[in-house]
Amino acid sequence: MTEKTQAAVPPARQAASQSTSQAELAARQFGSQADAYVASRVHAEGGDIAELAALVQPGARVLDLGCGGGHVSYAAAASAGAVTAYDLSGDMLAAVRREAAARGLANIETAQGPAERLPFADESFDVVLCRFTAHHWQDVRAGLREARRVLKKGGVAGFADVVAPEQPVFDTFLQTFEMLRDPSHVRDYSSAEWVSFAAEAGFSTTALTRRRLPLDYAAWIARMRTPPVLADAIRALQAAVSDDVRRYFEVADDGSFVIDTAVFTLRPL
Repeated sequence: MTEKTQAAVPPARQAASQSTSQAELAARQFGSQADAYVASRVHAEGGDIAELAALVQPGARVLDLGCGGGHVSYAAAASAGAVTAYDLSGDMLAAVRREAAARGLANIETAQGPAERLPFADESFDVVLCRFTAHHWQDVRAGLREARRVLKKGGVAGFADVVAPEQPVFDTFLQTFEMLRDPSHVRDYSSAEWVSFAAEAGFSTTALTRRRLPLDYAAWIARMRTPPVLADAIRALQAAVSDDVRRYFEVADDGSFVIDTAVFTLRPL
């Protein structure tokens, strides 16, 4: 009788076997808070939603790419013939279906998957809309290429997102507190990067609207269920940075602050 001894698994391989992909992390982060994002006033309100919805012509087929709580879908549904709310998180899509039913919006359907690999045929949509989600994509260039692929000739796309300041120190501060609050964060891109990425994907940027978005610190932290140790790190970072950084982000005594956002209107080249 022989006895075999199983070799110990190296710690690095143990960690790898328990690892989570960026896509899985994003789905988990937002899926657990789906109803909070449906109810969030920050996500439900804003001039950017009206600007995106204004791109929808009567009867258009619309893709809401990375729909989150579905607020762009609800706004677009008033004019669209059909809206496909598309997201990585199944829990988020379930919340969107419940809310759409509650609002009596029968022209909203849902589909699940990553932005970088859309399960739709070429030229399937008249309009592609996307709000506050591209900074979670693993590959924003691939996501834009896919958006261009599924958009019909003569169609229009509208992308709204947080944008990074051009000044490196402000950019570094933004990316750092975004990651501390939400580890699924990938990157907020500058307006110049957005225009460049869009051109690479086959789009012309025909309009760019800049806005400043105030964020209540307590609600911002609660919405993502940021652990106290990381929330404290954000507050410590806010206290440690230069006066120039605090002024730019308008950091208040309670931690609330203001960030830059933009809407990019894109047309196929």
